[in-house]
Amino acid sequence: MGWRASRWPRHIAALVIGVALLLWLFRADVRALLGIWWTSTTYGHCLFIPPVVAWLIWNRRGALARLDPVGWAPALAIVAAGAGMWLIGDAAGVALVRQLALVIMAEGIVVATLGPMVARGLAFPLGYAFFMVPFGAEFEPPLQDITVAIVMPLLRLVGVAASVDGVLIHAGRYYFEVAEACSGAKFVIAMIAYGVLVAHVCFRRWRRRAIFLVACVIVPVLANGVRAFGTIYAAHLTSVQAATGFDHIVYGWIFFALVMAGLMAAAWRWFDRSPDDPPFDPATLRQRVRWRLQPAIATALALAIAAVAPAWSAAVAQRARAMPHSIALPDVPGWRRVAVIRGAGAWGPWHPGADHHLAGRYADGTGEAVDMALASYAGQGEGRKLAAFGTGALRQGDRWIRVADLPAIDGGRAIRIVSAAPGGSTVERIVVTWYRVGETVTGDDRIVKFATMKDRLGGGDQTATALHLSALVRPDGDAIGAIRRFRRALGPVDRAVDRIVAPAY
Repeated sequence: MGWRASRWPRHIAALVIGVALLLWLFRADVRALLGIWWTSTTYGHCLFIPPVVAWLIWNRRGALARLDPVGWAPALAIVAAGAGMWLIGDAAGVALVRQLALVIMAEGIVVATLGPMVARGLAFPLGYAFFMVPFGAEFEPPLQDITVAIVMPLLRLVGVAASVDGVLIHAGRYYFEVAEACSGAKFVIAMIAYGVLVAHVCFRRWRRRAIFLVACVIVPVLANGVRAFGTIYAAHLTSVQAATGFDHIVYGWIFFALVMAGLMAAAWRWFDRSPDDPPFDPATLRQRVRWRLQPAIATALALAIAAVAPAWSAAVAQRARAMPHSIALPDVPGWRRVAVIRGAGAWGPWHPGADHHLAGRYADGTGEAVDMALASYAGQGEGRKLAAFGTGALRQGDRWIRVADLPAIDGGRAIRIVSAAPGGSTVERIVVTWYRVGETVTGDDRIVKFATMKDRLGGGDQTATALHLSALVRPDGDAIGAIRRFRRALGPVDRAVDRIVAPAY
Protein backbone atom coordinates (compact mmCIF):
# COMPACT_ATOMS: atom_id res chain seq x y z
CA MET A 1 0.00 0.00 0.00
CA GLY A 2 2.87 2.35 0.75
CA TRP A 3 4.40 1.83 -2.71
CA ARG A 4 1.05 2.39 -4.38
CA ALA A 5 0.33 5.44 -2.21
CA SER A 6 3.70 6.96 -3.10
CA ARG A 7 2.96 6.44 -6.76
CA TRP A 8 -0.43 8.11 -6.85
CA PRO A 9 0.69 11.73 -6.19
CA ARG A 10 2.89 11.80 -9.31
CA HIS A 11 0.08 10.56 -11.51
CA ILE A 12 -2.52 12.85 -9.97
CA ALA A 13 -0.20 15.83 -10.40
CA ALA A 14 0.33 14.95 -14.07
CA LEU A 15 -3.42 14.54 -14.52
CA VAL A 16 -4.31 17.87 -12.88
CA ILE A 17 -1.66 19.78 -14.84
CA GLY A 18 -2.68 18.09 -18.10
CA VAL A 19 -6.42 18.80 -17.72
CA ALA A 20 -5.78 22.37 -16.56
CA LEU A 21 -3.59 23.09 -19.60
CA LEU A 22 -6.12 21.41 -21.90
CA LEU A 23 -8.89 23.65 -20.57
CA TRP A 24 -6.67 26.68 -21.06
CA LEU A 25 -5.84 25.62 -24.60
CA PHE A 26 -9.56 25.36 -25.41
CA ARG A 27 -10.60 28.21 -23.14
CA ALA A 28 -13.02 29.68 -25.71
CA ASP A 29 -15.05 26.45 -25.64
CA VAL A 30 -14.84 26.35 -21.84
CA ARG A 31 -16.18 29.92 -21.61
CA ALA A 32 -18.99 29.08 -24.02
CA LEU A 33 -19.84 25.95 -22.06
CA LEU A 34 -19.94 27.78 -18.72
CA GLY A 35 -22.01 30.54 -20.28
CA ILE A 36 -24.61 28.03 -21.44
CA TRP A 37 -24.73 26.39 -18.02
CA TRP A 38 -25.20 29.71 -16.27
CA THR A 39 -27.65 31.46 -18.60
CA SER A 40 -29.74 28.68 -20.19
CA THR A 41 -32.71 27.37 -18.26
CA THR A 42 -32.62 24.25 -20.43
CA TYR A 43 -29.10 23.34 -19.35
CA GLY A 44 -28.98 24.68 -15.82
CA HIS A 45 -28.74 21.10 -14.55
CA CYS A 46 -25.27 20.86 -16.12
CA LEU A 47 -23.95 23.01 -13.26
CA PHE A 48 -24.54 20.05 -10.95
CA ILE A 49 -22.76 17.44 -13.09
CA PRO A 50 -19.13 18.31 -12.07
CA PRO A 51 -19.94 18.07 -8.32
CA VAL A 52 -21.75 14.77 -8.92
CA VAL A 53 -18.76 13.41 -10.86
CA ALA A 54 -16.45 14.54 -8.05
CA TRP A 55 -18.70 12.79 -5.50
CA LEU A 56 -18.71 9.57 -7.54
CA ILE A 57 -14.91 9.61 -7.72
CA TRP A 58 -14.62 10.36 -4.00
CA ASN A 59 -16.82 7.36 -3.19
CA ARG A 60 -14.37 5.19 -5.15
CA ARG A 61 -11.23 6.48 -3.45
CA GLY A 62 -10.78 3.43 -1.23
CA ALA A 63 -11.08 0.94 -4.09
CA LEU A 64 -8.97 3.11 -6.40
CA ALA A 65 -6.14 3.22 -3.86
CA ARG A 66 -5.79 -0.56 -4.25
CA LEU A 67 -5.03 -0.18 -7.96
CA ASP A 68 -1.76 0.75 -9.64
CA PRO A 69 -1.86 3.97 -11.68
CA VAL A 70 0.31 3.80 -14.80
CA GLY A 71 0.95 6.05 -17.76
CA TRP A 72 -0.52 4.31 -20.80
CA ALA A 73 0.47 5.09 -24.40
CA PRO A 74 -2.61 3.61 -26.19
CA ALA A 75 -4.83 6.19 -24.45
CA LEU A 76 -3.22 8.87 -26.59
CA ALA A 77 -5.44 7.54 -29.39
CA ILE A 78 -8.45 8.76 -27.37
CA VAL A 79 -6.94 12.25 -27.24
CA ALA A 80 -6.24 12.09 -30.98
CA ALA A 81 -9.84 11.04 -31.68
CA GLY A 82 -11.11 13.92 -29.56
CA ALA A 83 -8.81 16.38 -31.34
CA GLY A 84 -10.04 15.14 -34.71
CA MET A 85 -13.64 15.46 -33.60
CA TRP A 86 -12.98 18.99 -32.34
CA LEU A 87 -11.49 19.95 -35.69
CA ILE A 88 -14.54 18.58 -37.51
CA GLY A 89 -16.90 20.40 -35.14
CA ASP A 90 -14.95 23.63 -35.54
CA ALA A 91 -14.93 23.33 -39.32
CA ALA A 92 -18.67 22.62 -39.41
CA GLY A 93 -19.42 25.33 -36.83
CA VAL A 94 -21.11 22.88 -34.44
CA ALA A 95 -20.39 23.87 -30.84
CA LEU A 96 -21.93 20.65 -29.49
CA VAL A 97 -19.33 18.55 -31.34
CA ARG A 98 -16.46 20.74 -30.10
CA GLN A 99 -17.67 20.53 -26.51
CA LEU A 100 -18.14 16.78 -26.74
CA ALA A 101 -14.64 16.50 -28.19
CA LEU A 102 -13.23 18.54 -25.31
CA VAL A 103 -14.67 16.07 -22.79
CA ILE A 104 -13.23 13.17 -24.80
CA MET A 105 -9.76 14.76 -24.83
CA ALA A 106 -9.93 15.40 -21.07
CA GLU A 107 -10.92 11.80 -20.44
CA GLY A 108 -8.16 10.66 -22.77
CA ILE A 109 -5.70 12.45 -20.49
CA VAL A 110 -7.26 10.67 -17.50
CA VAL A 111 -6.68 7.28 -19.10
CA ALA A 112 -3.22 8.24 -20.39
CA THR A 113 -1.97 9.34 -16.95
CA LEU A 114 -3.76 6.78 -14.73
CA GLY A 115 -3.91 3.72 -16.97
CA PRO A 116 -6.57 1.17 -17.99
CA MET A 117 -7.11 -0.35 -14.53
CA VAL A 118 -7.99 2.97 -12.92
CA ALA A 119 -10.01 4.00 -15.97
CA ARG A 120 -12.16 0.89 -15.62
CA GLY A 121 -12.71 1.75 -11.97
CA LEU A 122 -13.77 5.24 -13.05
CA ALA A 123 -15.90 4.03 -15.95
CA PHE A 124 -19.23 5.38 -14.66
CA PRO A 125 -17.96 8.80 -13.49
CA LEU A 126 -16.17 9.24 -16.82
CA GLY A 127 -19.29 8.30 -18.73
CA TYR A 128 -21.50 10.48 -16.56
CA ALA A 129 -19.25 13.48 -17.28
CA PHE A 130 -20.69 13.60 -20.81
CA PHE A 131 -23.84 15.11 -19.30
CA MET A 132 -21.77 18.28 -18.93
CA VAL A 133 -22.22 18.74 -22.68
CA PRO A 134 -25.47 20.62 -23.43
CA PHE A 135 -27.47 18.40 -25.75
CA GLY A 136 -31.14 17.89 -26.48
CA ALA A 137 -32.22 20.97 -28.46
CA GLU A 138 -33.18 18.57 -31.24
CA PHE A 139 -35.82 17.08 -28.90
CA GLU A 140 -37.81 20.33 -28.79
CA PRO A 141 -39.80 20.13 -32.08
CA PRO A 142 -41.16 16.59 -31.50
CA LEU A 143 -41.86 17.39 -27.85
CA GLN A 144 -43.79 20.49 -28.94
CA ASP A 145 -45.96 18.27 -31.15
CA ILE A 146 -46.48 15.77 -28.33
CA THR A 147 -47.47 18.55 -25.92
CA VAL A 148 -50.05 19.85 -28.40
CA ALA A 149 -51.38 16.30 -28.89
CA ILE A 150 -51.89 15.98 -25.11
CA VAL A 151 -53.35 19.44 -24.55
CA MET A 152 -56.06 19.45 -27.25
CA PRO A 153 -58.08 16.39 -26.05
CA LEU A 154 -57.88 17.63 -22.44
CA LEU A 155 -59.22 21.06 -23.42
CA ARG A 156 -62.12 19.48 -25.27
CA LEU A 157 -62.74 17.20 -22.29
CA VAL A 158 -63.33 20.19 -19.99
CA GLY A 159 -65.44 22.00 -22.59
CA VAL A 160 -62.97 24.65 -23.78
CA ALA A 161 -63.40 25.39 -27.48
CA ALA A 162 -59.93 25.18 -29.00
CA SER A 163 -58.27 24.96 -32.38
CA VAL A 164 -54.65 24.37 -33.28
CA ASP A 165 -52.42 25.62 -36.07
CA GLY A 166 -49.02 23.97 -35.79
CA VAL A 167 -47.81 24.96 -32.32
CA LEU A 168 -50.33 27.80 -31.96
CA ILE A 169 -53.41 26.96 -29.88
CA HIS A 170 -56.45 29.23 -29.92
CA ALA A 171 -58.41 28.46 -26.75
CA GLY A 172 -61.21 30.67 -25.56
CA ARG A 173 -60.13 34.31 -25.52
CA TYR A 174 -56.40 33.72 -26.03
CA TYR A 175 -53.75 32.39 -28.37
CA PHE A 176 -51.07 30.19 -26.79
CA GLU A 177 -47.78 29.23 -28.39
CA VAL A 178 -46.33 25.88 -27.39
CA ALA A 179 -42.84 27.32 -27.74
CA GLU A 180 -39.53 25.51 -27.38
CA ALA A 181 -39.42 26.51 -23.71
CA CYS A 182 -42.87 24.94 -23.20
CA SER A 183 -41.97 21.67 -24.90
CA GLY A 184 -40.67 20.15 -21.68
CA ALA A 185 -37.27 19.43 -23.24
CA LYS A 186 -35.36 20.92 -20.30
CA PHE A 187 -37.40 18.78 -17.93
CA VAL A 188 -36.78 15.61 -19.95
CA ILE A 189 -33.04 16.26 -20.35
CA ALA A 190 -32.59 16.92 -16.64
CA MET A 191 -34.62 13.85 -15.75
CA ILE A 192 -32.52 11.67 -18.03
CA ALA A 193 -29.35 12.89 -16.31
CA TYR A 194 -30.91 12.30 -12.90
CA GLY A 195 -32.33 8.94 -13.93
CA VAL A 196 -28.97 7.63 -15.15
CA LEU A 197 -27.44 8.52 -11.78
CA VAL A 198 -30.23 6.85 -9.81
CA ALA A 199 -30.18 3.79 -12.07
CA HIS A 200 -26.47 3.32 -11.35
CA VAL A 201 -26.51 4.09 -7.62
CA CYS A 202 -29.77 2.38 -6.63
CA PHE A 203 -30.12 -0.62 -8.95
CA ARG A 204 -28.04 -3.68 -9.77
CA ARG A 205 -30.26 -5.39 -12.31
CA TRP A 206 -30.13 -3.99 -15.82
CA ARG A 207 -33.82 -4.68 -16.45
CA ARG A 208 -34.84 -2.49 -13.52
CA ARG A 209 -32.42 0.20 -14.63
CA ALA A 210 -33.93 0.19 -18.11
CA ILE A 211 -37.51 0.41 -16.80
CA PHE A 212 -36.62 3.31 -14.52
CA LEU A 213 -34.90 5.20 -17.35
CA VAL A 214 -37.91 4.71 -19.64
CA ALA A 215 -40.10 6.11 -16.87
CA CYS A 216 -37.74 9.11 -16.58
CA VAL A 217 -38.57 9.93 -20.21
CA ILE A 218 -42.29 9.10 -20.42
CA VAL A 219 -43.46 10.57 -17.10
CA PRO A 220 -41.95 14.07 -17.65
CA VAL A 221 -43.39 14.23 -21.18
CA LEU A 222 -46.88 13.35 -19.95
CA ALA A 223 -46.56 15.63 -16.95
CA ASN A 224 -45.51 18.54 -19.16
CA GLY A 225 -48.57 18.04 -21.34
CA VAL A 226 -50.80 18.13 -18.25
CA ARG A 227 -48.97 21.25 -17.03
CA ALA A 228 -49.48 23.02 -20.37
CA PHE A 229 -53.18 22.09 -20.29
CA GLY A 230 -53.46 23.39 -16.73
CA THR A 231 -51.91 26.70 -17.75
CA ILE A 232 -54.32 27.18 -20.65
CA TYR A 233 -57.33 26.14 -18.59
CA ALA A 234 -56.32 28.47 -15.76
CA ALA A 235 -56.02 31.33 -18.26
CA HIS A 236 -59.50 30.48 -19.56
CA LEU A 237 -60.90 30.72 -16.01
CA THR A 238 -58.87 33.76 -14.88
CA SER A 239 -56.45 35.65 -17.15
CA VAL A 240 -53.41 34.78 -19.21
CA GLN A 241 -51.19 36.98 -17.03
CA ALA A 242 -52.19 35.24 -13.81
CA ALA A 243 -51.98 31.75 -15.31
CA THR A 244 -48.58 32.11 -16.95
CA GLY A 245 -47.02 33.85 -13.96
CA PHE A 246 -48.17 31.08 -11.64
CA ASP A 247 -47.08 28.44 -14.15
CA HIS A 248 -43.51 29.72 -14.29
CA ILE A 249 -43.21 29.66 -10.50
CA VAL A 250 -44.83 26.25 -10.04
CA TYR A 251 -43.12 24.58 -13.01
CA GLY A 252 -39.73 26.06 -12.28
CA TRP A 253 -39.51 25.32 -8.58
CA ILE A 254 -42.16 22.86 -7.50
CA PHE A 255 -43.44 20.79 -10.40
CA PHE A 256 -40.08 19.30 -11.36
CA ALA A 257 -39.36 18.36 -7.73
CA LEU A 258 -42.78 16.74 -7.31
CA VAL A 259 -42.42 14.60 -10.43
CA MET A 260 -38.91 13.60 -9.41
CA ALA A 261 -40.08 12.70 -5.91
CA GLY A 262 -43.00 10.75 -7.34
CA LEU A 263 -40.72 8.68 -9.57
CA MET A 264 -38.39 7.95 -6.67
CA ALA A 265 -41.26 6.95 -4.41
CA ALA A 266 -42.71 4.63 -7.06
CA ALA A 267 -39.35 2.96 -7.67
CA TRP A 268 -38.23 2.79 -4.02
CA ARG A 269 -39.44 -0.76 -3.32
CA TRP A 270 -37.42 -2.10 -6.27
CA PHE A 271 -34.09 -0.56 -5.26
CA ASP A 272 -31.71 -3.53 -4.95
CA ARG A 273 -28.39 -1.79 -4.32
CA SER A 274 -27.29 -0.36 -1.00
CA PRO A 275 -25.45 3.00 -0.93
CA ASP A 276 -22.77 1.24 1.13
CA ASP A 277 -22.07 -1.40 -1.51
CA PRO A 278 -18.56 -1.14 -2.99
CA PRO A 279 -18.57 0.54 -6.43
CA PHE A 280 -16.33 -2.17 -7.92
CA ASP A 281 -14.00 -5.01 -6.94
CA PRO A 282 -10.37 -3.93 -7.44
CA ALA A 283 -9.24 -7.55 -7.68
CA THR A 284 -11.20 -8.04 -10.92
CA LEU A 285 -9.57 -5.01 -12.57
CA ARG A 286 -5.91 -5.82 -11.96
CA GLN A 287 -4.06 -6.66 -15.13
CA ARG A 288 -0.65 -6.56 -16.68
CA VAL A 289 -0.29 -3.29 -18.53
CA ARG A 290 1.89 -2.97 -21.61
CA TRP A 291 2.99 0.20 -23.40
CA ARG A 292 3.64 2.11 -20.20
CA LEU A 293 4.72 5.75 -20.08
CA GLN A 294 5.94 8.07 -17.39
CA PRO A 295 2.92 10.22 -16.36
CA ALA A 296 4.70 13.48 -17.25
CA ILE A 297 5.51 12.15 -20.72
CA ALA A 298 1.94 10.95 -21.19
CA THR A 299 0.65 14.43 -20.28
CA ALA A 300 3.11 16.18 -22.60
CA LEU A 301 2.25 13.92 -25.55
CA ALA A 302 -1.49 14.26 -24.95
CA LEU A 303 -1.28 18.06 -24.90
CA ALA A 304 0.87 18.10 -28.03
CA ILE A 305 -1.70 15.98 -29.86
CA ALA A 306 -4.61 18.13 -28.66
CA ALA A 307 -2.84 21.36 -29.69
CA VAL A 308 -2.73 20.25 -33.33
CA ALA A 309 -6.49 20.85 -33.72
CA PRO A 310 -6.65 24.58 -32.86
CA ALA A 311 -3.38 25.20 -34.70
CA TRP A 312 -4.79 23.63 -37.87
CA SER A 313 -8.05 25.54 -37.45
CA ALA A 314 -6.20 28.85 -37.16
CA ALA A 315 -4.15 28.08 -40.28
CA VAL A 316 -7.30 27.25 -42.28
CA ALA A 317 -9.03 30.44 -41.08
CA GLN A 318 -6.23 32.52 -42.59
CA ARG A 319 -7.25 31.31 -46.05
CA ALA A 320 -10.72 32.92 -45.88
CA ARG A 321 -11.27 35.54 -48.57
CA ALA A 322 -12.23 39.10 -47.69
CA MET A 323 -15.73 40.32 -48.53
CA PRO A 324 -16.30 43.34 -50.79
CA HIS A 325 -16.84 46.65 -49.01
CA SER A 326 -20.40 46.97 -50.29
CA ILE A 327 -22.99 44.89 -52.12
CA ALA A 328 -26.45 45.76 -53.46
CA LEU A 329 -29.75 44.06 -54.18
CA PRO A 330 -30.11 43.04 -57.85
CA ASP A 331 -32.54 44.19 -60.50
CA VAL A 332 -35.04 41.39 -61.14
CA PRO A 333 -36.74 41.23 -64.59
CA GLY A 334 -40.51 41.84 -64.35
CA TRP A 335 -40.28 43.07 -60.77
CA ARG A 336 -39.76 46.59 -59.40
CA ARG A 337 -38.46 47.77 -56.04
CA VAL A 338 -41.16 49.08 -53.67
CA ALA A 339 -41.18 50.40 -50.12
CA VAL A 340 -40.56 47.87 -47.37
CA ILE A 341 -43.71 47.04 -45.42
CA ARG A 342 -44.09 48.38 -41.88
CA GLY A 343 -46.26 47.40 -38.93
CA ALA A 344 -47.63 43.96 -38.07
CA GLY A 345 -46.60 42.40 -41.38
CA ALA A 346 -42.97 43.53 -41.20
CA TRP A 347 -40.44 40.70 -41.12
CA GLY A 348 -36.69 40.21 -41.34
CA PRO A 349 -34.29 37.30 -40.78
CA TRP A 350 -31.65 37.20 -38.05
CA HIS A 351 -28.01 36.60 -38.98
CA PRO A 352 -25.75 38.08 -36.29
CA GLY A 353 -22.14 38.71 -37.27
CA ALA A 354 -22.77 38.66 -41.02
CA ASP A 355 -20.42 40.85 -43.05
CA HIS A 356 -23.30 42.11 -45.19
CA HIS A 357 -27.07 42.36 -44.80
CA LEU A 358 -29.44 43.25 -47.61
CA ALA A 359 -33.22 43.60 -47.48
CA GLY A 360 -35.74 44.87 -50.00
CA ARG A 361 -39.25 44.42 -51.34
CA TYR A 362 -40.26 43.74 -54.94
CA ALA A 363 -43.66 43.85 -56.67
CA ASP A 364 -44.82 42.64 -60.08
CA GLY A 365 -47.60 43.72 -62.40
CA THR A 366 -50.20 41.55 -60.66
CA GLY A 367 -49.78 43.37 -57.38
CA GLU A 368 -48.03 40.49 -55.62
CA ALA A 369 -45.02 41.44 -53.52
CA VAL A 370 -42.00 39.44 -52.34
CA ASP A 371 -39.52 40.42 -49.63
CA MET A 372 -35.91 39.46 -50.33
CA ALA A 373 -33.25 39.32 -47.62
CA LEU A 374 -29.63 38.24 -47.90
CA ALA A 375 -26.82 37.78 -45.38
CA SER A 376 -23.26 36.91 -46.35
CA TYR A 377 -20.21 35.85 -44.34
CA ALA A 378 -16.57 35.90 -45.40
CA GLY A 379 -16.03 33.04 -42.97
CA GLN A 380 -17.97 31.37 -40.22
CA GLY A 381 -17.01 31.00 -36.58
CA GLU A 382 -18.40 31.32 -33.06
CA GLY A 383 -21.12 33.97 -33.19
CA ARG A 384 -20.87 34.06 -37.00
CA LYS A 385 -22.81 31.05 -38.23
CA LEU A 386 -24.96 30.76 -41.31
CA ALA A 387 -27.32 28.19 -39.81
CA ALA A 388 -27.46 27.91 -36.03
CA PHE A 389 -30.09 27.65 -33.32
CA GLY A 390 -32.03 30.90 -33.03
CA THR A 391 -30.77 32.33 -36.33
CA GLY A 392 -32.09 32.39 -39.88
CA ALA A 393 -35.65 33.10 -40.96
CA LEU A 394 -36.69 33.38 -37.31
CA ARG A 395 -34.72 34.50 -34.30
CA GLN A 396 -35.12 33.10 -30.81
CA GLY A 397 -37.90 34.95 -29.02
CA ASP A 398 -39.19 36.47 -32.27
CA ARG A 399 -42.76 37.76 -32.45
CA TRP A 400 -43.13 35.58 -35.55
CA ILE A 401 -43.89 31.92 -34.81
CA ARG A 402 -43.24 28.94 -37.07
CA VAL A 403 -46.47 26.99 -37.32
CA ALA A 404 -45.75 24.59 -40.17
CA ASP A 405 -43.03 23.23 -42.44
CA LEU A 406 -44.08 23.25 -46.09
CA PRO A 407 -42.83 21.22 -49.06
CA ALA A 408 -39.52 22.52 -50.39
CA ILE A 409 -39.68 25.17 -53.10
CA ASP A 410 -36.94 24.84 -55.74
CA GLY A 411 -34.71 23.18 -53.14
CA GLY A 412 -35.29 25.85 -50.50
CA ARG A 413 -36.76 25.20 -47.07
CA ALA A 414 -40.28 26.64 -46.84
CA ILE A 415 -42.10 27.47 -43.62
CA ARG A 416 -45.32 29.20 -42.66
CA ILE A 417 -45.06 31.75 -39.86
CA VAL A 418 -47.65 33.85 -38.03
CA SER A 419 -47.57 36.96 -35.89
CA ALA A 420 -50.19 38.70 -33.75
CA ALA A 421 -51.91 41.71 -35.29
CA PRO A 422 -54.07 44.44 -33.71
CA GLY A 423 -57.56 43.33 -32.74
CA GLY A 424 -56.57 39.75 -31.83
CA SER A 425 -56.07 38.59 -35.41
CA THR A 426 -52.91 37.14 -36.94
CA VAL A 427 -50.73 37.88 -39.95
CA GLU A 428 -49.23 35.00 -41.96
CA ARG A 429 -46.15 34.75 -44.15
CA ILE A 430 -44.43 32.11 -46.25
CA VAL A 431 -40.63 32.17 -45.98
CA VAL A 432 -38.30 30.16 -48.23
CA THR A 433 -34.59 29.88 -47.40
CA TRP A 434 -31.58 28.83 -49.47
CA TYR A 435 -27.98 28.62 -48.26
CA ARG A 436 -24.90 28.85 -50.48
CA VAL A 437 -21.69 27.38 -49.07
CA GLY A 438 -18.89 26.78 -51.54
CA GLU A 439 -20.50 24.98 -54.47
CA THR A 440 -23.40 23.71 -52.35
CA VAL A 441 -26.90 25.24 -52.52
CA THR A 442 -29.38 23.79 -50.02
CA GLY A 443 -32.22 24.62 -47.68
CA ASP A 444 -31.17 21.98 -45.11
CA ASP A 445 -29.27 23.19 -42.04
CA ARG A 446 -27.57 19.81 -41.71
CA ILE A 447 -26.19 19.95 -45.22
CA VAL A 448 -24.98 23.48 -44.49
CA LYS A 449 -22.86 22.18 -41.64
CA PHE A 450 -21.40 19.39 -43.76
CA ALA A 451 -20.69 21.77 -46.65
CA THR A 452 -19.07 24.26 -44.25
CA MET A 453 -16.83 21.53 -42.87
CA LYS A 454 -15.91 20.35 -46.36
CA ASP A 455 -15.17 23.91 -47.51
CA ARG A 456 -12.94 24.70 -44.55
CA LEU A 457 -11.03 21.45 -44.38
CA GLY A 458 -10.66 21.35 -48.16
CA GLY A 459 -9.16 24.82 -48.37
CA GLY A 460 -12.19 26.57 -49.90
CA ASP A 461 -12.79 30.30 -49.75
CA GLN A 462 -15.25 29.83 -46.83
CA THR A 463 -17.75 32.41 -48.09
CA ALA A 464 -21.31 31.56 -47.00
CA THR A 465 -24.59 33.24 -47.90
CA ALA A 466 -28.23 32.92 -46.86
CA LEU A 467 -31.00 34.01 -49.24
CA HIS A 468 -34.57 34.40 -47.94
CA LEU A 469 -37.70 35.10 -49.98
CA SER A 470 -40.96 35.82 -48.20
CA ALA A 471 -44.51 36.87 -49.07
CA LEU A 472 -47.54 37.76 -47.00
CA VAL A 473 -50.45 35.32 -47.10
CA ARG A 474 -53.56 37.20 -48.28
CA PRO A 475 -57.07 35.87 -48.94
CA ASP A 476 -56.94 37.08 -52.54
CA GLY A 477 -53.28 36.30 -53.20
CA ASP A 478 -50.93 33.41 -53.89
CA ALA A 479 -47.86 33.79 -51.68
CA ILE A 480 -46.18 30.57 -52.77
CA GLY A 481 -46.87 31.28 -56.42
CA ALA A 482 -45.38 34.78 -56.07
CA ILE A 483 -42.23 33.36 -54.50
CA ARG A 484 -41.90 30.78 -57.26
CA ARG A 485 -42.24 33.43 -59.97
CA PHE A 486 -39.76 35.73 -58.28
CA ARG A 487 -37.23 32.93 -57.89
CA ARG A 488 -37.52 32.05 -61.57
CA ALA A 489 -37.01 35.69 -62.55
CA LEU A 490 -34.05 35.95 -60.18
CA GLY A 491 -32.41 32.90 -61.74
CA PRO A 492 -30.59 29.96 -60.15
CA VAL A 493 -29.70 30.70 -56.54
CA ASP A 494 -25.97 30.11 -56.94
CA ARG A 495 -25.73 32.48 -59.91
CA ALA A 496 -27.91 35.08 -58.19
CA VAL A 497 -25.69 34.99 -55.13
CA ASP A 498 -22.60 35.23 -57.33
CA ARG A 499 -23.94 38.37 -59.00
CA ILE A 500 -24.56 40.02 -55.64
CA VAL A 501 -21.33 39.08 -53.86
CA ALA A 502 -19.20 38.35 -56.94
CA PRO A 503 -15.93 39.80 -55.57
CA ALA A 504 -16.08 37.29 -52.71
CA TYR A 505 -16.01 34.32 -55.09
